[in-house]
Amino acid sequence: MSLHPRRRGALVFQVVAVVWLSLVWVGLWGTLSPANVLAGVVIALLVVRGLPMPSIDYHGHLRPGRLLLLAGRLVVDLVVASTEVAMLALGRRTPQSAVIRVPLRSHSDLYLTLTAQLVSLVPGTVVVEAHRISGTLYVHVLDVARTGVEEQRRAVLAIEERVLWALASLDELDRAGLTGPGAPAVPASPHLPPEEAR
Repeated sequence: MSLHPRRRGALVFQVVAVVWLSLVWVGLWGTLSPANVLAGVVIALLVVRGLPMPSIDYHGHLRPGRLLLLAGRLVVDLVVASTEVAMLALGRRTPQSAVIRVPLRSHSDLYLTLTAQLVSLVPGTVVVEAHRISGTLYVHVLDVARTGVEEQRRAVLAIEERVLWALASLDELDRAGLTGPGAPAVPASPHLPPEEAR
């Protein structure tokens, strides 16, 4: 008896979720024992079966090279942003914070969520609201005076672009305006000086 591919995918996701939640449970307790592992599995099963996640239709195309580029760029952004936040904390200048509105190119829940998570992982930026219907992120920027609002907006769009190139299908890339003539250039990093300073 073979399962429908969609049901098979849901089953694989549930198994992975149970294993991951069990590992988190054991990690939180800090002791690897049969009782902790068993308790973790039972709690993970209750969570997965009792609080099912809504299914997300994924019709994209995984590009391993682009995924590595996304991960590598995230590491660079984490290091650079952490240094900048530390210098800001040690310095005398008071940062000028702001909440900026960033309309994303894609309206997919999956890509919106991934973009929001990656933006929030980088020190100095936090997504305070995500408007699902319009595909808009509202991002709190710790020090907007250093680079400017437009530069920060382009930085968020650059993260979304890397997510789309790593995971989206060609149709999704086309709908986002990232392929074909007139496609935008890759937006600048938030850690580069603004255009007028170059």
